[in-house]
Amino acid sequence: MNQNLYLQFSGNFERHPDKVLIDTPSGERYRYRDVLSTSRRMATVLRESGVEPGDRVVVQVDKSPQAIMLYLACLQTGAVYLPLNTAYTEAEVEYFLTDAEPRVYVCRPQDLEIAQRLAERCGVAVVESLGADVDGSLMERVGNAEEDSRLADLEANDLASILYTSGTTGRSKGAMLSHGNLAANSQALAQTWQFTADDHLLHALPIFHTHGLFVACNIILTVGASMTFLPKLDAEQLLDLMPGATALMGVPTFYTRLLASPRLNRETTANMRLFVSGSAPLLAETHHEFHQRTGHAILERYGMTETNMNTSNPYDGERRPGTVGFALPGSEVRITERESGRTLPAGETGLVEVRGPNVFQGYWRMPEKTASEFRDDGFFITGDLGLIDDDGYLHIVGRDKDLVISGGYNVYPKEIEQWIDELPQVMESAVIGVAHPDLGEGVTAAVVLKAGESLDESQVLAALKDKVARYKQPKRVFFIDSLPRNVMGKVQKNALRERYADIYLRAETANP
Repeated sequence: MNQNLYLQFSGNFERHPDKVLIDTPSGERYRYRDVLSTSRRMATVLRESGVEPGDRVVVQVDKSPQAIMLYLACLQTGAVYLPLNTAYTEAEVEYFLTDAEPRVYVCRPQDLEIAQRLAERCGVAVVESLGADVDGSLMERVGNAEEDSRLADLEANDLASILYTSGTTGRSKGAMLSHGNLAANSQALAQTWQFTADDHLLHALPIFHTHGLFVACNIILTVGASMTFLPKLDAEQLLDLMPGATALMGVPTFYTRLLASPRLNRETTANMRLFVSGSAPLLAETHHEFHQRTGHAILERYGMTETNMNTSNPYDGERRPGTVGFALPGSEVRITERESGRTLPAGETGLVEVRGPNVFQGYWRMPEKTASEFRDDGFFITGDLGLIDDDGYLHIVGRDKDLVISGGYNVYPKEIEQWIDELPQVMESAVIGVAHPDLGEGVTAAVVLKAGESLDESQVLAALKDKVARYKQPKRVFFIDSLPRNVMGKVQKNALRERYADIYLRAETANP
């Protein structure tokens, strides 16, 4: 039986061809029949370019409805869709092209010259361009192409996509996601979050990432719903559109920006049924303030590139701030001791491990790395630290690589950050470990203050004195304008570690 993910979507193109699938604030409207026709003609172009099932198609373009149509065309042909952030440098893209060995590289029209140069160096056979204004060489070819309704016959484990991890430690790894992985996860999410064909999603996320592509778009395509494509986050534009929408998926920044608008209230959000947050931790303060202003409790979930979504707070039931809820249907989550792999009891912090049909097939051409990330019983070691409380809610404490070992004691940054964030003057904080000549690592805090507030290092340290054990208390506190983040809102702690790398060593040198 054909396990192509596209079959999970195809019935909706037949059931309501005249329904609008994607619209934009500028007035573009693409019905299901329009998306079907264009994607089939794109499939023709891919096949004419020599693309066969299993071939990679690298796509580095601006967000547009046509980019989603290209994704659908790749599914139809059995090609492996490989989206890249447009912010990547030429050197970074060269690595991806060399590693993935794609048949086709699709870039923005303005990047065509660089792309052709890269393709020649990396042995990529075909280069096309696709612009956000329905322009570029790909659309020219699509305009002259016939529709191809053929569908590649695939197994569940055949690859649908490769997503490269951010590569903050070592070179980027290509996470291989199969048709079965993506199909199972979108079904579980649609069920858990109760999406139906009547939903309309406000889509302001990038589509080169799991959250914007495989969570948001796949759910909408699975249930036959609709969505408005926004090129970027614009809080006022979101508020303008909410009366005609039912759901929003975002990162924490979405919600802090919305809270900054005086227009955010119960009236402007009256038609909305669901606000989802992920990709980075949501402050409990943001959760509470949003609920107070709108009557809506933001639903936090937990996922990652290698697994899509793993857990979610309940749709019906308590959405507990600071937690990411329970395992999705068909998935399992456990907390283990780092070295032994022993499962830990409720309340104890350890490694978060997951198992289920959503878990990826491994890292592209890195079998040894893949093997090292899985336990013998099939659980994937996420690299996240967490605990499961007595009520079964999962709490993410931080990344294993962010664990601070000071004087031989384990310090979990999240615990310290929560205490600092409770100070009324503080907007947010990040705690890291920095090389220390005596302790191995010194606990170090970077703090962002709220506008107009003032606070000094001694006041922060005094506030923590009776809250946490001495070995957990920061040795230094620095105040900065904002925390460094990636495009999905995750704090880049590696950038902070680089910034403060020698502060204790300098102090040691200054005081021999």
